[in-house]
Amino acid sequence: MSKGAKLAYRPIGLIGGILAGTVSGVVFKQIWKKVANEDDAPTALQSEYSMKEVVLAAAIQGAIFAATKAVVDRAGARGFSKLTGAWPGD
Repeated sequence: MSKGAKLAYRPIGLIGGILAGTVSGVVFKQIWKKVANEDDAPTALQSEYSMKEVVLAAAIQGAIFAATKAVVDRAGARGFSKLTGAWPGD
């Protein structure tokens, strides 16, 4: 793919990353409420939670973000490819 096409895709990738972060945050919050019966997940600096609880929350949040980002990135790449005929990752 040409440098011009890669540059043209950059704003799409940036917007996709922001969208993925927002969506995954909402999804994680809803899942955490159901799993833990708490509104907020524990953070690393909250002493009332065990290491296991903090790491589990972070792992779930990370997995949700990675999966959401992959879906958004793939959809963006497919749309870009249909519009331009070039795949942004190649």
